[in-house]
Amino acid sequence: MANTVPLRKDVAKQFAWNVESIFPNDDAWEAEFKRVEEMLPSLVKFRGHLGDGATTLADFLATVEQVGLAFGKVMLYANMFFTVDTGDASAAAKSDRVRGLAARVGAARSFAEPEMLAIGFEKLRAWMKSESRLAIFAHYFDRLEKRAPHVRDAQVEELLSRVNDAFRTASATHGVLSDADLKFGFAEGDDEPLQVTQGTIGALRTHPNRDVRRNAFEKYADAYLATKNTTANCLAAGVKQNVFVARARNYKSALDAALTGNYIPLEVFPNLIETFKRNLPTWHRYWAIRKRALGVNPMYVYDEKAPLTKAKPQVQFAQAVEWICAGMKPLGEDYVATMRQGLSQDRWVDIYPNQGKRAGAFSTGVPGTMPFILMSYNDDLFSLSTLAHELGHSMHKVYTQRAQPFVYSQYGIFLAEVASNFNQAMVRDHLLKTQTDRDLQIGIIEEAMANFHRYFFIMPTLARFELEIHERAERGKALTADSMIALLADLFAEGYGDQVEMDRERVGITWAQFPTHLYSNFYVYQYTTGISGAHALAEGVLSGATSAVDKYLGFLSAGGSMYPLDTLKIAGVDLTTPEPIEKTFGVLARYVDRLEQLVIRNS
Repeated sequence: MANTVPLRKDVAKQFAWNVESIFPNDDAWEAEFKRVEEMLPSLVKFRGHLGDGATTLADFLATVEQVGLAFGKVMLYANMFFTVDTGDASAAAKSDRVRGLAARVGAARSFAEPEMLAIGFEKLRAWMKSESRLAIFAHYFDRLEKRAPHVRDAQVEELLSRVNDAFRTASATHGVLSDADLKFGFAEGDDEPLQVTQGTIGALRTHPNRDVRRNAFEKYADAYLATKNTTANCLAAGVKQNVFVARARNYKSALDAALTGNYIPLEVFPNLIETFKRNLPTWHRYWAIRKRALGVNPMYVYDEKAPLTKAKPQVQFAQAVEWICAGMKPLGEDYVATMRQGLSQDRWVDIYPNQGKRAGAFSTGVPGTMPFILMSYNDDLFSLSTLAHELGHSMHKVYTQRAQPFVYSQYGIFLAEVASNFNQAMVRDHLLKTQTDRDLQIGIIEEAMANFHRYFFIMPTLARFELEIHERAERGKALTADSMIALLADLFAEGYGDQVEMDRERVGITWAQFPTHLYSNFYVYQYTTGISGAHALAEGVLSGATSAVDKYLGFLSAGGSMYPLDTLKIAGVDLTTPEPIEKTFGVLARYVDRLEQLVIRNS
């Protein structure tokens, strides 16, 4: 009998996230959806009138908040059903309707920034003094002033808002194909076949049986290769859309739009890429040690997460909760108690795999809701670490929403990935100090290396790939499946060096396995800056540096109330320089040293 993954309808309530805390049922959601639609004229009525005075502008911004709060819950509820069962037609319909409503909400307020620009910033700042409700918008107006060259007139802004729904089609199609339509079959080689799904591929890649790992890797990659032309067409469309929007907003390039548009200095991206390339020998050394420890020659890509001990550590969800809470204890009682309640009582987490569940893991939530987490827990250290990571995001939301008004409730992925990786760094440090069993120590380091592999190897490699395909599109070059497979295979070959044998087709199709990340216009580099900032901040807390905890909690509470680089600099990190990235490569090198000591010198 094959080892199968349950259908969504068979998942017990205690293992599912608490979606009913947002709306008790679909009827309540439908009523709120309709109410949001009915609120749109209350935005449109301000068109042409924002310059009437400070009171009018304050009234408009208050209405924006009311609509935003209501729409956020409507959107979240719909998307939560779809992400746990992408094959559910009803859930898909809800998600599609929400995308359409999002475009209409954007269009209804699209006149606002052009009209505020016409008012002028001298007058806006004078209005802040005369109308107390505008005082909190000082940083918002400052951001708008910086973006002024890229804000178009009201008619163009409305058009750009209305095309958002259509522009999401390429990513949505790629996502549905990946999460709902692709069938990966079963991995052979064990006592019984093991089903390959988006929720199980991570565990199968760490299976002790090499035949199972190889079979799972090949079947997973082959399903994407079978649809490579379709997914390439989707990704090409997404890239061209990024280029179009950048040009429409008068940016020099898609990269310029991604960084400057998010208030990130342009030098951050090349600084990251060049520092990564300089430190590739650390990865080459790790592959060599792993190959020796496994006793395989050649070592293949499907061996990169093979367990290095016979007894793979098992970690039940309840144990993971205890270890994570213990690891985060230095941040104080409030942080730990809030987190524990969310995990143990409030059902923040949708825990286990089910058929049709979206790949990967994420934290989601809007002001007024819990900070929910989607994952596929597989009773191992990798799942523990994923849970710690997503809890970092969720606690970031908690502290931001406690401290900041709606306008600053969003802070962007550049800051978000610092909070998530910080949690992982803290929990790993705790486990390595308290768990003395050799196999468990090796397992903890293996998990750390797997996480670094994703954030410090896969993501910067994808960032290099993303830069090249955008530059090709900007030059009018074609983006075909085969050209993108060849490009990514070449980039991965640099990272593997001569230590890992590559199947170029199956490794090169890795881009197709990221149906959301590569559509967000230079999104993935921020995973690497995030882990760099995280380890720099964790070092301060773990060393007992003066005010390190207060500075970190201040970072969490700042939300979007400052520019991203300023928020991090106040906490103690400057990502315009190579130093945080070099320091984090130093952490990686120390893990490699410790692993070598455990698996080779002490074997």
